[in-house]
Amino acid sequence: SQYSAVDTNPLSVYIMQPIWNKIIKIVPLWIAPNLLTFSGFVMILVNYFLISFYDWDYTASGTSPGLVPTWVWLFSAFTTFCAYALDSIDGKHARRTQSSTPLGELFDHGLDSWATSIFVLSFFSVCSRDNGKSGVSVYTMYIYLSIVLFNFMCSHWEKYNTGVLFLPWGYDISQVVLIAAYLLTGALGVEVWQKPFLFGYYITDALVILLIGFSLFLSFPQTLYNIHRAHLKKTLKNNSLYEGLLPLVSPLLLFLLLTVWVVLSPGNILAKQPRLFLWMVGVAFSNVICKVIVCQMSSTQPELFHWFLFPLALVVYAAISGLLGWTEEAVLMVLTLLLTAAHLHYGICVGRQLSEHLNIYIFSLKKRVQE
Repeated sequence: SQYSAVDTNPLSVYIMQPIWNKIIKIVPLWIAPNLLTFSGFVMILVNYFLISFYDWDYTASGTSPGLVPTWVWLFSAFTTFCAYALDSIDGKHARRTQSSTPLGELFDHGLDSWATSIFVLSFFSVCSRDNGKSGVSVYTMYIYLSIVLFNFMCSHWEKYNTGVLFLPWGYDISQVVLIAAYLLTGALGVEVWQKPFLFGYYITDALVILLIGFSLFLSFPQTLYNIHRAHLKKTLKNNSLYEGLLPLVSPLLLFLLLTVWVVLSPGNILAKQPRLFLWMVGVAFSNVICKVIVCQMSSTQPELFHWFLFPLALVVYAAISGLLGWTEEAVLMVLTLLLTAAHLHYGICVGRQLSEHLNIYIFSLKKRVQE
């Protein structure tokens, strides 16, 4: 299917696009677009692990300011900008090198589905977790991450039904806000997040309210409206309501299972291991969405129940019934490792199959020699 995306965000159209059009001119023509996409993703990962090293349990910013060196925040701003730029120019570069392929589209959106959670998890280190005075609670973090992922899911569910990806306004705005937040933290220190800035509200409160407002009153209604419009124009990809709603079943069940674990965990797993738990949420979600993206691109039906739901349901049942006891954290660690490994394996396999099928290399513009 021909890839089509619509971007109506004024910030993107009038400010960012002209910048990307300048940057793209310095990219050598022999570089494969997927290399740009992948480099951006690697930068996000490096940044995430760097922040994790200084702030494993999200308390560094709240306990003693200065635990995370200033250069780390500035490096975060730099890597976030680079990843944002690379993610914005990879498609343009593919068109200028005439190498746009379904593999590139899947590679881009697949890595985005994972990067989305990593951006959010890195940002939590800025505001730190609740210490009674400032910061956000781990439950707020979980809800915040879920809403961001819900937004991402909506735009791909919409594409599954309409065939068009309406780029969410939230994307460009969130990237610019992230870069500004890191620069602010680097310049003024983490203290800036710990003082009320307006009517006794903290900046973090404002960001959470903005995010929820954006999602529930802008993104989601827009998604429903676009699907409704396609229905009226008779351009919907799926004939039945069942088929149209099918991609939502697994993500919603995933969210339900995770929430049950968070709320009913005897050992309060989210408070004990917020970084591990939220990373696992991001990985599981990314894999579920990747399958939807593959189905949307190949015009096939997604399965009703994603296989991740089965081991997860077992673990959640064992945890909340008290079967796991003190091993709950260890089991979470093993589950996180297994899901991450399964996700990587899935990505590598799909990439290799597509590169063989389309007779192209993933990271090179050279043509494969026909065997």
